[in-house]
Amino acid sequence: MVFSRGRRFGVGVLCLGLMTGACAARQETPPSPEEAAAPAPQTEAQAPQDGAQQEAPTVATNLTCTLSGPALVRSGEPVELVFQLSNPTAKPVRVLTWHTPLEGVLNKIFDVSRDNTELEYRGPMAKRAPPTADSYVTLAPGASAEGKVDAARYYDLRAPGTYRIAFRGPLMDVAQEGQQVPAPNGGYRAMDVSCPAVQVTITP
Repeated sequence: MVFSRGRRFGVGVLCLGLMTGACAARQETPPSPEEAAAPAPQTEAQAPQDGAQQEAPTVATNLTCTLSGPALVRSGEPVELVFQLSNPTAKPVRVLTWHTPLEGVLNKIFDVSRDNTELEYRGPMAKRAPPTADSYVTLAPGASAEGKVDAARYYDLRAPGTYRIAFRGPLMDVAQEGQQVPAPNGGYRAMDVSCPAVQVTITP
């Protein structure tokens, strides 16, 4: 009887050991397909790197101009226009003054109209030899050049009304730093400039 109890005790211990192994086996069971499909947690925050590129400040690449004049003028009086050409770029440029107010008025350099009717140009039409280096004006970075002309000398502005006067452009030749002037073989480097028109009202 004692032996039987010992055998029963041994069998009980053996079963307990098997049950313990089964529990351990259940703890090591692989994850379910749903758990395996779940995305892994992020291990690194996506922060901007120190070497990331930043936008460079905008640098002007073109010349600018302004045209100004009197708002009101009595008929028969001068209509003085002020033309200013500026270089906002970081490098010096040389500009051919032909066909701009920087040399005066030697050709039709303005479009003038009254009540949407274009006025006839009555000034000179210069014919000339190729330009020389003296025909250019140098504009350093941030510098300007200015020309003044009396529009009433070249257009009939005596009739009362509101006149619109605009610089025709473009600049005939603009040489960047290091480029030859005058332009070799007549290879002019024209440049458009934005120059808002002015309005002048002529009174009796």
